[in-house]
Amino acid sequence: SFAYVTIKDRLPQILTRVIDTLHRHKNEFFEEHGEKGVEAEKRAISFLSKLRNELQTDKPVTPLEDELPDAALWNQYLDYQRNLSNGNGEPSWFQSPWLYVECYMYRRIHSALAQNPPIDNFDVFKEGKAQNFFESQEAVTALCTYFQELLKNIKDLDEKQLQGELFKLLQVALWGNKCDLSFSAGEESSQKSSPLQSLEDLIPYVLVNDMEKLWSLLINAKKRTTDKSIVRVDIILDNAGFELVTDLVLSDFLLSSKLADEIHFHGKSFPWYVSDTTKHDFNWTIKQLQSANHMWMSRCGINWEGNLKKGVWVYHDHMFWTLPYEYSSMAKVAPDLYADLQKSNLLLFKGDLNYRKLTGDRKWEYTVPFYQVLNKFHPAPLCSLRTLKSDTQVGLKPGQGEQIQASEPEWMISGKYGIVQFDAAV
Repeated sequence: SFAYVTIKDRLPQILTRVIDTLHRHKNEFFEEHGEKGVEAEKRAISFLSKLRNELQTDKPVTPLEDELPDAALWNQYLDYQRNLSNGNGEPSWFQSPWLYVECYMYRRIHSALAQNPPIDNFDVFKEGKAQNFFESQEAVTALCTYFQELLKNIKDLDEKQLQGELFKLLQVALWGNKCDLSFSAGEESSQKSSPLQSLEDLIPYVLVNDMEKLWSLLINAKKRTTDKSIVRVDIILDNAGFELVTDLVLSDFLLSSKLADEIHFHGKSFPWYVSDTTKHDFNWTIKQLQSANHMWMSRCGINWEGNLKKGVWVYHDHMFWTLPYEYSSMAKVAPDLYADLQKSNLLLFKGDLNYRKLTGDRKWEYTVPFYQVLNKFHPAPLCSLRTLKSDTQVGLKPGQGEQIQASEPEWMISGKYGIVQFDAAV
């Protein structure tokens, strides 16, 4: 299975890269913290080397030994996994649910640093995230330019045009880093048209397309609002870099078109799954745009900083997003977060890991309804924007999955296909 390949090959590679990153920063740690920094780096590396060995030799999963606020919840979850194994011994790296051990690895990486001050706040994935952002400059420039041009006459758009622009930016946010190549077509005129041209070509690869449902939800919510009520959209973020910029542009569009009054962003409270967005990444991206020597990029950055200051954009990083639980457990494990999400008119879940947690990461029949696999997780109407990079997918038409499978055995893990999949929560 793809899970097996991930645990056998991908996770050890990621750990090796993390160890290598710490090695390369040794001098920086010494300059900042003296011998203490170097000692901390050595301890963290030894902790991570041990972790890599445990993983590769299928050792039992061990309880967390740090004092971080979520440690007790993780250890409870391990007990839960032990009870599931029906007395078949301890859960181990190759004999446990993929979602659990993968999340557990990232939590252990966090632990390796958190337990070793003064380097406890070092983000081992920061360089990769920054590199993705800088390598996508042309795409970011094109997107910001397109959006700022759109803003000039957004007030004059009729409903049909507004819907067209929403669909465009939803697809840009869906394809995230897949769209960057098509945006970077260079010249002024082709940048404006290239997002549209490439999006047209990508439509056949959107396997579930519920954009019409999103539109009617938003436009009806807007028509129903009174002076006292507001339309709130929550975005549960995925990757930093180019994808985050697409999410921010979509959010600005929702505000500027008055389809939403408030956007709440949910990121990770510590570095997670290599490129997931943390608060630092979120603020760093806006600062980078602000200081860009490109008029429309810096305009975006300045406006977005303004949205945060005005409180119409709010960033949250609840502990629950970096726990191994599927989302159907949220009401029980994190009732405060569940209650907060219930205030939203629409929840947009970005990316693959969110989809795995929404569906419980099970091997469902392709045609099982999305509503059913959410397993009573319905705090508010929600939508998954995801390109397929793991082998779980529901809500397809009869025969749709089998048909693709016949010609493309890797279709579920290639990132070539995407979904905009909606659940009304009623």
